[in-house]
Amino acid sequence: MNPMDRIAAVQMVSTPDVSENIASAKRLVAQAASEGATLVSLPEYWPIFGMHERDKLAHAEQPGTGPIQEAMAGMARAHRIWLVGGTMPLAADEPGKVRNTLMVYDPQGRVCGRYDKIHLFGFSRGEESYDESRTIVSGGEVQSVQTDLGRVGLSVCYDLRFPELYRAMGLVDLIVVPSAFTYTTGQAHWEILLRARAIENQCYVLAAAQGGRHRNGRRTWGHSMLIDPWGEVSAVLPEGEGIAIGEFDRCLLETTRINLPALKHRVL
Repeated sequence: MNPMDRIAAVQMVSTPDVSENIASAKRLVAQAASEGATLVSLPEYWPIFGMHERDKLAHAEQPGTGPIQEAMAGMARAHRIWLVGGTMPLAADEPGKVRNTLMVYDPQGRVCGRYDKIHLFGFSRGEESYDESRTIVSGGEVQSVQTDLGRVGLSVCYDLRFPELYRAMGLVDLIVVPSAFTYTTGQAHWEILLRARAIENQCYVLAAAQGGRHRNGRRTWGHSMLIDPWGEVSAVLPEGEGIAIGEFDRCLLETTRINLPALKHRVL
């Protein structure tokens, strides 16, 4: 375990074309790896951002098989990195719905963690309206995974608004939050919520986001970022394709927890 690693969040403006999105993801992950990242995260809905919310149903895969999972395993293996696979549509038992699933791959391309998004986004204001529960089955288990960098807590987008989820993870060194925040909610709450989760859990937070105007007309907030355990933003990409990359410093992690032992002071 190195005292310092580089980790990266990939930002995309995904399209309805899965093959096009896979090509973009491969290019951006390769860029992150070439800049020294040993852990890379893709954003939520990276393989498909359809013209209609139901478009993703046609691309749902069974666990362990399919072009999306094969692509993620291949990226991790080719670059010898830990890959946090954003989210993808995984088959569900309920007709007309999928699971919004995050897969984690080790440097050999093996699945070492899975998290099905628990909190399903709902928002309505004026002409803007979203309800993920129409096409997604909620997950039910809090998940974290041990990596070479430390323990990584797994969450997705709307989960960010529920601090009790992160407390239930126990002590983690890094929280990942692949997301597709809307422009409206992102502008208002994205950064402050990410920094709050870093501060209260005294850990790094890596948030890979969708960021731009999509072909279906929706605009996502972007601002993929890395936040350190003191709550400082150490890397950010406001909009468009690219990466936000920075240092994962174990000395800073440990020093923050020693200097301000808030996690040890908890009474509830």
